[in-house]
Parts: sequence; structure tokens; C-alpha cells
Amino acid sequence: MSLAVLYSRALAGMQAPLVTVETHIANGLPSFTIVGLPETEVKESKDRVRAALQTAHFKIPAQRITVNLAPADLPKESGRFDLPIALGILAASGQIPDDKLDQYEWAGELALTGELRPIHGALAMTYHAAQSGRSFVLPQYNAAEAALVKRAHVYPAQSLLQICAHLTGNAPLTVYNDPPNINNNIPDYPDISEVKGQAKVKRALEIAAAGNHSVLMIGPPGTGKSMLAARFPGILPPMTEDEALESAALQSLSQGSFDTANWKRRPYRAPHHTASGVALVGGGSHPRPGEISLAMHGVLFLDELAEFDRKVLEVLREPLESGKITISRAARQAEFPARFQLIAAMNPCPCGYLGHHSGKCHCTPDQIARYRGKISGPLLDRIDLQIEVPAIPQEELMRQQTTGEKSDVIRHRVKQSRKRQLMRQNKANSQLNVKEIDRYCAHDKSCEALLNQAINRLNLSARAYHRILKLARTIADLSDAETISSQHIAEAIQYRRMDRY
Repeated sequence: MSLAVLYSRALAGMQAPLVTVETHIANGLPSFTIVGLPETEVKESKDRVRAALQTAHFKIPAQRITVNLAPADLPKESGRFDLPIALGILAASGQIPDDKLDQYEWAGELALTGELRPIHGALAMTYHAAQSGRSFVLPQYNAAEAALVKRAHVYPAQSLLQICAHLTGNAPLTVYNDPPNINNNIPDYPDISEVKGQAKVKRALEIAAAGNHSVLMIGPPGTGKSMLAARFPGILPPMTEDEALESAALQSLSQGSFDTANWKRRPYRAPHHTASGVALVGGGSHPRPGEISLAMHGVLFLDELAEFDRKVLEVLREPLESGKITISRAARQAEFPARFQLIAAMNPCPCGYLGHHSGKCHCTPDQIARYRGKISGPLLDRIDLQIEVPAIPQEELMRQQTTGEKSDVIRHRVKQSRKRQLMRQNKANSQLNVKEIDRYCAHDKSCEALLNQAINRLNLSARAYHRILKLARTIADLSDAETISSQHIAEAIQYRRMDRY
């Protein structure tokens, strides 16, 4: 047969569209052509494939070889198409049987020795291959990662010869059944009890964890802001299977593979304040996820928030609201999920010691205003909790034993609160839309009077008003209260610290 058809996958954001690899061998002057909008890495496949076939002692037909990667308008990149191209040539030239090729999808970069090298995005490709009902053949290195997809039939291979032996029936490949290196226990996060004092701040972080709210911590240097942020993932509820798979797929796209030892461990991303907007949202000629997507279902910690470039911070507006980011380029568009939890920290003034008991601060009101003005009002509007982290009293600091609650105690309360939210509305409180706020955040007239007073005094926007209601709903859930009371509203209002300035 002079025509062979195999299936593989491309990558477009979080999607892995099907690619049909058609190989045709015809009479004519010897040539090797790859069509279907291939990028440079794919065009170079013909040299890798030719050398791999020769090393494996297969014959390369001295004819006109044409490989079509369909659909033609979808850009194809990376070396993952080496394997299906090589198998297509062998099947079209009759050197291997072609009766089972349509039962599998194939991906793998070939070394010149015929060995299979790792690919990136294996998790996303395996997920879509499982939905199509076909098995997936890929390099041995990516097998543990791909096996995280339930109902997927993964066949790992080390070389082209091993796959050919499978297709001829001489040495069939076996489905990957080794359980991934998954720790079913709660991941080992730093414990929040290690932070001395700061009981009010820990209470605010508990509320944030329960309702998936964003937080801004403001305080002098050395008050524990970074320590609290690093321990915040430890009080979040455990990840579900779907959340863990989505987070792992994004890390696989960015890093080339996913370490299964981090399965169900919430991501914690802390980019430096010199990071660019592209580093945060993602981009590139072949769009890759940025920090906000890599923090999916985890924590994005922005330390020294006021030191970030203002334009960089503004890119956070849309994903904080919508939970996704769309990267548009001239040739293509890619959409990545970005349902992260923002934890930010900043000093109260340029020197950092405004309000500190040491009296070190000598910043002028203009300097303080310019410093805080680096964070725009619309961005602050989207941060639910804005809390002060005061200096720790000396006697508390020198106390040898901590007295605060441990992370697992707080996490239990957070888990119960989140469970109530999911049973009531099937989502966290922070994700409620306006119609759902009216339905689930009902309050009495005493609450209305308190809200009216806050709106008038703090000049709250409609968004800030709605976020106060969602925050109050979370506080009520932590108290196991069915309705929102004025006490819940009052606590929610006090967390809008920056609205007072």
C-alpha cells in the first residue's frame, strides 16, 4: 500500500486538536516533503526520521515521499510528529502492517539512534486521546505523567524498533499499569503555627481560603507577610481530581513534563517584582502559559506589590474577574485557564516603616501617596481582603513556643466551609455572579443600614459592594450560619482597608 494514515495531536493552548498524518509514496525522483503548515522543528523531522530509519536497518524508499499533516491551517510545532511520520513511511512502503495503526495515537521525538525522546504536553494529549477512544503510544519518560489520566490506555516505548515489534506482533507493548508516584496523604506544606502572633491576619487568611478570596497584606518589613503567604496553601482544602489534572496539564505544557510527586499539591508561584507582563500572562510565538495560569487552583504570591511595574499589575484585572486569559497573536489565539488565588504583600510606604513603633519613617505624604498610587483603584477593587500586618510585640517574638493553631486545624474548618458552598451553589463564594449574589447573599435590614453607611463613607464601587457581600457569605459559612448577619457584614467591611485612603 502506498498510503498510510496515522493520528497524532497538536497543542493549542490547553487543547490538543487531532492531527492526521498522511504518508504517500509515489514514483518519481527521490524526495521527502512535509506539508500542512509545519514549523521549523517539524520540517527538520525528515532528517531525524531518515537517520533513525537507517540506524534501525529499515529501507528508505527511493521514491517521492509526501507527508501531509492535516488540518492544513493548524500550525504544527515540536518534534512529536517524528514517530508517526516514521511509522507512516514504514507502513506505506509495506515494511510493517498497517491494520492496527488507526487504533492508536502516536507522539514522540526520534533520536538519530531510533530511541524515543521525551515530549512536552503529554498530559493534555493523553486526555484528548482517551476521549477519542484510542490508545496513546508515547516515550517511556512521559508514561507516568500520562497515566494520571483515568481511562487512558498508555503504551510506553523506548525506541522505534520496539514499536515496530509491537505492530508486527513479535513483542507486544504492555499497557502502563505502574501506579504513578502519588502521595495520597496531605502534601507536606509549612505549618502556619510557625508564624508567631498575627492572630487577626491568620483569621483573614482562613476566610480567604474558605471562599477563594484574594488578599493584600500591608505592613512593615519583618512582620511575617512572606511566611504567611508561603503557608497559605497548607490551609486550603485538598484538590479534587479534576483540579489536580487541570493544574498538572498546565505545568506539563510549560515545563515539558509534570513531576507526579507533586500530584494534588497546590501550586505556589512567587515571581520576582521585575517580571514582565508576558511572564505573568504567558505568550510567545507558540503561546505558553504564564505565572497566573501555572498558579491554577493554587497561590500566586506577589511580594513587594508596589515595586511591580504598574502596566504589569494591570494585566491581572481580567483574569481576576473571569478566571481565564486569552493570548492573541497575528497567526493564532490561545486561551488558558487562570483560576488562581492572589496573595499580595506590600509595605505601607517607600521606607516601609509607616506606623511602626520604632518611629523610623520619615516619608512625606506626597511620597506615600505616589507609592500607593502605583496600585490602581480598579485592581484594588478586585482584591477582597486588604489587611494590615502590624509589627510583632517583642514579648511575642521572643516567646520560644508558638501558641497559634496548626494548619490542619484551620484546614478542617476551611474544608467544611467550602463543602457547604459547593452543596449550595456548586462553586466557591468568590465566583458568584450578580444574580447568584442576590439569591445566596440575602441579608436583613440591619445589614442594609450598615452597608449604606459603608458605601457613603468609603465611596465603594458596585464591585466592592458585591465583594463585601461575597466575603460576608464566606464568614457566615465559617460560622455555620444560614443567613448573613450584621456581624458578618461588619467584619467583611473592616477588611477593605485601602478604601479608607
